Amino acid sequence: MTSTEPTAPSGTTASSGPTPATESSPATASTPSTKPAPATASTPSTKSSLIWARRRSTVARFWASYRTRRAGLLGLAGLTLIALLALTAPWTVGADVQSVTQAPGTTLEPPSAEFPLGTDQFGRSLLGLLIWGARISLLVGLLAAVLSVAIGTLVGIIAGHYGGWFSTVVMRITDWFLVMPTLVLAIVLATVMSRSMWTVVLAIGVTSWPTTARLVRAQTIAVESRPYIERATALGGGHGHVMGKHVLPNVMPLVLAQTTLGISTAILTEATLAFLGLGDPTVVSWGGMLQDARDAGAVSSGHWWYLAPPGIAIALVALAFTLCGRAVESVLNPKLGVGR
Repeated sequence: MTSTEPTAPSGTTASSGPTPATESSPATASTPSTKPAPATASTPSTKSSLIWARRRSTVARFWASYRTRRAGLLGLAGLTLIALLALTAPWTVGADVQSVTQAPGTTLEPPSAEFPLGTDQFGRSLLGLLIWGARISLLVGLLAAVLSVAIGTLVGIIAGHYGGWFSTVVMRITDWFLVMPTLVLAIVLATVMSRSMWTVVLAIGVTSWPTTARLVRAQTIAVESRPYIERATALGGGHGHVMGKHVLPNVMPLVLAQTTLGISTAILTEATLAFLGLGDPTVVSWGGMLQDARDAGAVSSGHWWYLAPPGIAIALVALAFTLCGRAVESVLNPKLGVGR
C-alpha cells in the first residue's frame, strides 16, 4: 500500500503533464497566426509580379511568331519609317512648308535637285507637304479605326451576352448599317457637320463599325458557352463582371486584328473625303493634296509629279497596314492559314 501511494503522485504528475502542454499550446497556436501576416502582405506584390511575368511571356511568344511572317515584318518596317518621318516633320521640314505666301519655289516646278518631288500650284515643296501630310492622314486613320472598333466591340459584346430579342433588334440595326454604303454615310455626315478633322474621324468611325460588331458578337457567344463562364455566374458574377473580366479579354485578339486592318480602310476613306472637298481645308493631308492637284488641273496639263506622290503614299500605307493586320490575325488565329 505504501508503494502504491507514490504511484498516485506520479499519476498526479502524469495528470499534471498536460499543463505544460497546455501552456505550450498557445505558443503553438500563435505560430500559425503569425505566419499568414507576412504572406498576406506579400500576396499583392506576388500576384502582380506573376501577372506581369505572364504578360511579358505572352508578348514574347507573340513577337516570336510574328517575326516569322516576312510580309508582316515588311509592313511593320514601312510603317515604322513613315511614322518616324511624320513625328519628326516639325524638325525636318518645319511648319513653314504649309505657308502659301512664303513658298520657296515657283508654280508647278518639275522634280529637281532642290525640289525632289517638284512643287505645287503655290510653289511649295511637294516632298515637305507629303511628309507633313502623313501626320494628319495617319492620325485620322488611327483615331477613326479606334472609334469604329470601340463601337463595334461594345455593341457585339452586349448583343452576344444578353441574347434574345435584344440581340435580334441590335443585329437588325447592325445589318442596316452593314448594307448601307459606308462612304455614302460618311459623305452625308461630313456634309451636314462642320468641316474639320474631328468631323472626318467621327464620320468614318460611326459608319464602319458593323463588321467588327458581328465578329465580336460571334466570338462572345463562343466564349460564353465555356464552363468557366457558368461557374463565374454561379459564384455571383454579374453581367458587368462576366463581360469585362471574362469576355473582353478573350475577344481582344480579334479586336486588335480588326483595328490594324481598319486603319488602312480609314486612311483610304479620309483621302476620299478630302479629295471630294469634305476634309479640313486648314490642314495638309494626302487626300487634300490630291484635291489641290485636281483643282490645279494637274490631270489635264500632265503634271504627274503633283498627283503621283500622295497617291503612291496612300497606297503604300494602306498596303503596309494590311500586311501587318493579316500577320497579326494569322498569329492570333493560326487556323486561318494565312500565308507568310
